[in-house]
Amino acid sequence: MIARTGSGWQTVLADLSLILFMVMAAAVNEAPASAPAAPSQPVVLPALGDPVALWRQAPGAPRLKDWLASSGPDPRMRLTILAAPDAANEALVLAAGAGRPARLLIEPGATGISAALTYDQALAQPLQQVGAKETTR
Repeated sequence: MIARTGSGWQTVLADLSLILFMVMAAAVNEAPASAPAAPSQPVVLPALGDPVALWRQAPGAPRLKDWLASSGPDPRMRLTILAAPDAANEALVLAAGAGRPARLLIEPGATGISAALTYDQALAQPLQQVGAKETTR
């Protein structure tokens, strides 16, 4: 019996490498259908801060509007309402009656409705330092 030289695993690996190279070269040669249009302005999601106050819908809990009135009228705080998908309509009604802009999040794993007031890092602005800006009259 005569063994053929050059027909080992090296030849098979070289053939597979050549096939892979040809397939990749053909794929790179094809032009993409159309490039997606870039948005005119970049979408920037707000960086959420730590919650300052939390509210949960429960028996005996104050109404959302009353809770918001007791938390103070700081315009830098953002109201976020979190609701389960089956409570989405009720959360929309709460957001409409809150008396301030609200972000509504529908979470599949959430139970009930809850709300949080946060100082979002994108909206929060530092307080002006005393003496930094002098106004003239």
